[in-house]
Amino acid sequence: MKKQNVRTLSLIVCTFTYLLIGAAVFDALESKTENQRKIVLQEIQNIIRRKYNISNEDYRIMETIVLKSEPHRAGQQWKFTGAFYYATTVLTTIGYGHSTPSTISGKLFTMFYAIIGIPLGLVMFQSIGERVNKLSSVIIRSVKSSLHCRQTTASELDLICVVTFLSSLTIAGGAAAFSRYEGWSYFDSVYYCFITLTTIGFGDMALAGAVRLEGDVITANGSILSGQLGHHCTETTSLDIDDTSVCSCPCGCIPTNTRHRFTVRRSPTQIRHLLPVLPMHELHLPQGSILPPPAIFPNHRASI
Repeated sequence: MKKQNVRTLSLIVCTFTYLLIGAAVFDALESKTENQRKIVLQEIQNIIRRKYNISNEDYRIMETIVLKSEPHRAGQQWKFTGAFYYATTVLTTIGYGHSTPSTISGKLFTMFYAIIGIPLGLVMFQSIGERVNKLSSVIIRSVKSSLHCRQTTASELDLICVVTFLSSLTIAGGAAAFSRYEGWSYFDSVYYCFITLTTIGFGDMALAGAVRLEGDVITANGSILSGQLGHHCTETTSLDIDDTSVCSCPCGCIPTNTRHRFTVRRSPTQIRHLLPVLPMHELHLPQGSILPPPAIFPNHRASI
């Protein structure tokens, strides 16, 4: 077997071994938390259904409304500024994924746009990197000459150190800005900058209003973050869900000794996404049928 074939086979084996190791580590780190969050969300869903007497069909309609309206909370996505932002994520191959075209023409143009734009962007960034390396070499030679070093030329190790320093500086500075203006924790900001700089672009940091449940934060996109809430929040509102207020009849069908406590934290300047919700009997299904009006109990109570 040729040496090149052995090298290729060795790289394939090492890559798959690395993938298996990573899968095992992520499974150990995230699996338990995922199950706990699923249980918490299911419990909250059951509480809301019992408290407001919501049927399964109505709850699915509410879920659909929330999911479909989520991309519109930040405003119109496809005005020029939003479209420019999307084009940037395509050209740089970051692809956050929270802004995507929905029309066939938009998807077709994205593919053709990326075919030309991605190589153009790679060439541009390569040219910028060469200029940065040239400038770094000049600075390194000047510093070494001032220090009277025997070897004044810039070695590859020197350039690697400069690139590492500039990357760390970019991540640290960007994290400070995002932490200040987006209300994220500094660690989440560093994580976001690293994911962006490496063009991975998960798109999982689009956080907005949040609800805290015993140390966890239930975000608007359905995820739960333990103990992570933006420091910009200035208003705290308590929401007590008491099962005794769900049913006004004396049938005793719901336990009365269970009390769940939630805390809603939001900034007064960030409540524009709280849109009025139409009654269920005014929502029309795609088939044209009308849902029956939900039962209303006079003793329902909700404190927000």
